[in-house]
Amino acid sequence: QLKIDALNYIHKLKQQITCKLEFSNIKCESEDLEFLEFEYCHLKSINRTYKYLSVKAQLHQIPVTKTKVTFVLMKRLNGYKPFLYNVTIDGCKFLKNPKANPIAKFLYDFFRENSNMNHCCPYNHDIILDRLPTTHLNHQLTNVLPFPSGDYLFHTRWYAYDKIRAIVDVYFSFIE
Repeated sequence: QLKIDALNYIHKLKQQITCKLEFSNIKCESEDLEFLEFEYCHLKSINRTYKYLSVKAQLHQIPVTKTKVTFVLMKRLNGYKPFLYNVTIDGCKFLKNPKANPIAKFLYDFFRENSNMNHCCPYNHDIILDRLPTTHLNHQLTNVLPFPSGDYLFHTRWYAYDKIRAIVDVYFSFIE
């Protein structure tokens, strides 16, 4: 009986195995150095199983009271092609009521807990994404909305006062 229980347990574990997210690169580009510049933008590997990314954008013209963000999720298929989401939101309006836009909230939840972008406008401080681990994204992209294996790009364009200020690209893979 013990052997049968062990085999049933192993079978259930195999059924629960899903894809694993792994960061591969991050690129941050300021489009207007007089408005903002990146103090750091890096991916850090602590060991083979724990990686995180961190970004700090220094705002030189504060307060910021009008923002837009474009989120594009892309999958690599003979180059990166749009996959599932291509959303532009009014950042200040969204942060006042995140539940009003479920798709934007799903994308915002990728990094919300590790960021100081957790209040509505105005922004009168630097923007920080601190040590975003793969574990939270694994949950979002496997349990909340399962994704197929492959290489992906989370492309974001950040606007202030209707002018593009920064582009941040996060490259990641799902591995079975």
